[in-house]
Amino acid sequence: MSKTATFERGIHPKYNKELASGKSITRAELPKRIVVPVSQHIGAPAQPEVNIGDEVKRGQIIGGTSGFVSSPVHASLSGKVIAISDFPTSVGKMVQSIVIENDGKDEAVSYKENPDYMNLSADDIKSMIKDAGIVGMGGAAFPTNVKLSPPKEKSIDTVIINGAECEPYLTADHRLMVERSGDIVEGLKLIMRSLGVSEGHIGIEVNKPDALEAMSSAVTGEPNIKIWPLEVKYPQGAEKMLIKAVTGREVPSKGLPMDVGAVVQNVGTALAVYEAVRYGKPLIERVVTITGNGIKEPANMMVRIGTLMADVIEQCGGLVEGAVKVISGGPMMGFAQWTLDVPVVKGTSGILVLAEDEFVSTDDYSACIRCGSCIDVCPMGLNPSILSIYAEKGFFEDAKDNNLFDCFECGSCAYVCPAKRPMVQFMRLAKSQVKP
Repeated sequence: MSKTATFERGIHPKYNKELASGKSITRAELPKRIVVPVSQHIGAPAQPEVNIGDEVKRGQIIGGTSGFVSSPVHASLSGKVIAISDFPTSVGKMVQSIVIENDGKDEAVSYKENPDYMNLSADDIKSMIKDAGIVGMGGAAFPTNVKLSPPKEKSIDTVIINGAECEPYLTADHRLMVERSGDIVEGLKLIMRSLGVSEGHIGIEVNKPDALEAMSSAVTGEPNIKIWPLEVKYPQGAEKMLIKAVTGREVPSKGLPMDVGAVVQNVGTALAVYEAVRYGKPLIERVVTITGNGIKEPANMMVRIGTLMADVIEQCGGLVEGAVKVISGGPMMGFAQWTLDVPVVKGTSGILVLAEDEFVSTDDYSACIRCGSCIDVCPMGLNPSILSIYAEKGFFEDAKDNNLFDCFECGSCAYVCPAKRPMVQFMRLAKSQVKP
């Protein structure tokens, strides 16, 4: 093992992972109905391929791709299609969704297994990944087959599996590395094969010693795969920060990981790739951390895609008295919910319920006091204070000229701001008003 790797700047929030880190993955009960959005990814929405009244089986495609940057969606249980309409999602948008009523049978379509999966061609692997509807499961939800198909002029020589899981509270990736380490490594090898790459890396923060041990054991006999213990620091798991920590390469302004020869994939994505290529299983479920001091029984659960958050929370004992906020994802980059009748989707890493003593309101934020704290911690080396002021005053083009689109909304600036300014919301506002 190497010495602890990291990047410049960043913050050290209280991580609160002890609430769920020791909880083994359990399987959530099947809900009475699921709501499956046709857009769970960056790119063109899938197009419904079923009609109201149709009977479907688990694993059946119910929404097909409508472009290169797109991803199909599948039924995660068997039953009857009872609605196709717009429903709310965890990011606050109304999205066309397919509602399936559970028939209690959980019948599946037949999956095509590939025992000799390591001898498949790169094109075959990418085709299976596309057909399985796999997208980045760390939050961005970019179609994985597209990420594994860089332009010919972009030479990829490095694949990094992101096991940092730097968001406070979340432990889904942690538990996957402990419980499914061998399968994750097989997924990494398939990703490497699809890109023609011989160098693989797995980065894990050192606050997960059991995951480091399990993954190190899993790569025994794999000389081309290296485990990297990472410093515990936020946002260590951001793609550009992880690339810097592991390879020393710096992704240029407005650039992508492929510009420095790297591809980064999440732990859950690697597992999904293995299951799709080896067993023909589409992405119909994922591990979700349900945690926070506002939930009665924190857990890590394998949840079927389309299950409503309300159903998941109920299985964890419900909310405690005094719970004040529910967030989809983690506290730094997640989205606060106005209703629990929103579905778990492919990019849902956690359901976080905050109690009153954990919640900090920004309703009474004040003017920037020019302290520079946000500049000191910004992992991208930006000036968040001036960007937020430009956005607040409506000078959106000025914000763009100051590298607005290099901000990936990690929230480090908001975390340290003594004026409690809603920095990330200002950045999102500005981005919505100008083109990259």
